[in-house]
Amino acid sequence: MFSPIQKLIELFSKFPTVGPRTASRFVFYLIKMSKNEFDDFTSSIKALKESVKICPLCFNPFEADEESTLCPICSNPMRDKSLLCLVEKETDLLSIEKAKKYNGFYFILGDALSIFRKESEKKIRMTELEERIKKSDFKEIIVATNPTTEGEATALYVERKLKALGLPQMPKITRLGRGLPTGGELEYADEETLKSAFEGRK
Repeated sequence: MFSPIQKLIELFSKFPTVGPRTASRFVFYLIKMSKNEFDDFTSSIKALKESVKICPLCFNPFEADEESTLCPICSNPMRDKSLLCLVEKETDLLSIEKAKKYNGFYFILGDALSIFRKESEKKIRMTELEERIKKSDFKEIIVATNPTTEGEATALYVERKLKALGLPQMPKITRLGRGLPTGGELEYADEETLKSAFEGRK
């Protein structure tokens, strides 16, 4: 049976980009917390699961009351209904929003294709994406995957799947323009770089 320390190290090690050494630092930091700090930390984690919903349209997590069904972006009537931007993960959406260059809607794919993970294709929300496009009237779909090997493979996969839908009026499919460094990620791009990428999409 794992001790509380070992169990927490194992759990933290499952976080993205967190290895056993960093996980250990997290655990020992928690141990050194005062009771008030620790109680605040644990109550915040609990509230995260209780008050955060996943938007059924774009799959972005958002804090909502009992009456809210869509996230603030999807429920905003001022957004451009003709545009849909596809991103790999939630942090990419946040980075694009921060740049304030895009005013359409989003769809979070949920993952990127990897030649090392055969199951990665199953994690991409293609069925949900196809249904949303069929039920909407988008004029342009912006494939904003990361300029990495996995991101490029994901973009090609998504484009192929969308073109295979054979819609009477297929939306224009564009990719972000140059400006984003090859091998980089949207999450870490500065606002000016993201603005250039959106302006130069084609």
